[in-house]
Amino acid sequence: MTRIRRGLRAVTLLLSVAASAGCAAQANTAAAPTPQTKPVAPEPPQMPQVSFAEWRVAFRGRALAQGIRPEVFDSAFAGVEPNMRVVELDRYQPEFARPIWEYLDSAVSDSRISTGRRLAAERAAMLGQIEVRYGVDREVVLAIWGLESAYGANYGSIPVIESLATLAYEGRRRDFAEAQLVAALRILQSGDIVPARMVGSWAGAMGHTQFIPTSFLDYAVDFTGDGRRDIWAADAGDALASTANYLSRFGWTKGAPVAVEVRLPASFDFLAADESTRRPAAAWSALGVSTIGGGALPAGDDVSILLPAGAAGPAFAAYPNFGVIRRYNNATSYALAVGHLAERIRGAGPYVTPWPRGDRPLSRNETIELQERLTALGHDTQGVDGIVGPNTRAAIRAFQVSQGMTPDGYLSAALLTRVRASGG
Repeated sequence: MTRIRRGLRAVTLLLSVAASAGCAAQANTAAAPTPQTKPVAPEPPQMPQVSFAEWRVAFRGRALAQGIRPEVFDSAFAGVEPNMRVVELDRYQPEFARPIWEYLDSAVSDSRISTGRRLAAERAAMLGQIEVRYGVDREVVLAIWGLESAYGANYGSIPVIESLATLAYEGRRRDFAEAQLVAALRILQSGDIVPARMVGSWAGAMGHTQFIPTSFLDYAVDFTGDGRRDIWAADAGDALASTANYLSRFGWTKGAPVAVEVRLPASFDFLAADESTRRPAAAWSALGVSTIGGGALPAGDDVSILLPAGAAGPAFAAYPNFGVIRRYNNATSYALAVGHLAERIRGAGPYVTPWPRGDRPLSRNETIELQERLTALGHDTQGVDGIVGPNTRAAIRAFQVSQGMTPDGYLSAALLTRVRASGG
């Protein structure tokens, strides 16, 4: 979430249902579980032995020692009690990841495109000023707004002090939650917002573009000039400018692509299709990579080829702006969605290459099984946790090479069947 809810992982596990850990904003409202998603029953909450009142007294001392004024703390905590729904959502883990094409269907829906185009026209003057001041393309700012809160229609209704106090008291991520809570108190102390209006998601992400408190302190701006950084205001000016400021601070290049759908040559080395393999666009062009329409790739350095659905799905050339979006929310699906929604708002058409919609995502238990079997076959995944990261993808590629398969690193039910048949 600025999304920066670095460390909040629960929601991004929905595929990156967008976003939990490593973002500038909070959870992606467009990425809710689909009906086929089968939740793992959460463990019964084990609350601390001390009472909430005892924890609050101890935390008050820590907050005051960090410069929070007593009257600010007491006003913010008036009537606050633990919210058990926050604990349940924090502990939720989906059994099935959401396929990227389903995520994109929702994130880049017709209604989201049409609303984005309408707002681009209605707020052209404000968006133009933001674009000039921060050097960030207006359509990208709109796309993040669309994904984070459906253009302000839903940015959460839980009081931020309540949600963060619950997470801090419950204790599973106490250090993170307490740091965010102190930051939230600093925001109140600065006068940017009053407690009654400081609402957000269950994980403490706030406003139209879902900043967590520490990111608000670092990147939020008073674009409207009223003396407050009000990312909740109906006009969304401060929120959109703050998002542009965040992207600018992490190196956004105005006018450069995010991700371009490409066509790969028959001779393409699929081992090179990895975010860690970065080359100038001209070097990829020299290897026969073209845009999906057959043209030359846009100029740029540090370009990677991505295959989010394997060799059978669309291929993309990801540019440095792709990595900047991942600073906002560290999920490939989210960065693709932002880039594609921005393109669609600008007037571009949908992706050309179809997604492999017949593929079934693996459950978390099946992913664990795959990791165990790959490791037993000598392709060490460097851990068995049901989470597919670079080490697991490297192990998948190694197995695919050993079997004469296309080494695209793609996780699928068909891959698990092949691994099982190999005796792993």
